[in-house]
Amino acid sequence: MDLEKKPEPEQQPQPQRQAPPAGTAPAETGFADPQGSLRASDADRDRIADILRDALAEGRIDAEEHSDRIDAVYRAKTVGELEPIVRDLPGARRHQEPAPDYGYGQDGADGPPENLVAIFSSNTRKGRWRVSRRTNAFALFGNIEIDLTEAIFAQRLTTINATSIFGNVEVRVPENISLRGSGSGVFGNFEVVTLEGVDPQAPVVVINGYSVFGNVEARPKRGKWITDLQDKLRKHLGH
Repeated sequence: MDLEKKPEPEQQPQPQRQAPPAGTAPAETGFADPQGSLRASDADRDRIADILRDALAEGRIDAEEHSDRIDAVYRAKTVGELEPIVRDLPGARRHQEPAPDYGYGQDGADGPPENLVAIFSSNTRKGRWRVSRRTNAFALFGNIEIDLTEAIFAQRLTTINATSIFGNVEVRVPENISLRGSGSGVFGNFEVVTLEGVDPQAPVVVINGYSVFGNVEARPKRGKWITDLQDKLRKHLGH
């Protein structure tokens, strides 16, 4: 007896899985670049600003380029926008793998700046004192004298921001350090005598600022030297 052959059921076409649009990461992997997309913090911006400050002090960028890059730093909203600003500067590696310095001790957070103000008065800082990483000097119809010839440099880079309005700010440094400056005078004088220390690890002092109907001046003091710099720093810091 012949058996009736039942027709085979039709196979339904399988739906094709569509590939995600180009440049889109799968949902389970999150962002393609989570670090670059991270919102930048004040600490992130300060870190990049420090690299630019060091690059200016070392002569790798000029004052105009430093100003342009600083503007970009504080406009940046993500970490990914910050990193390209210093990608061509060797200082970017310093924060990833710090190397031991020339007896200056731990180069940690900046800490609060030292503020020197003279309004219709005078203000003097000299003698044996420990220099802050940053010093702000403001003279209005007054006079400020900063004498670093006997000072203790606990860090390699020292920045002095000097503003003089109908006043005078004078900075004196020993002859064997590096001295650099960036500023301007409006009906006034801004003068920094550039020095390059023979020792590549000698302290670097950078003077920034401006004068309006006033004077900002930084120069070496003749006959004043930091002698046996490395030994003195190590003794002071207990190394």
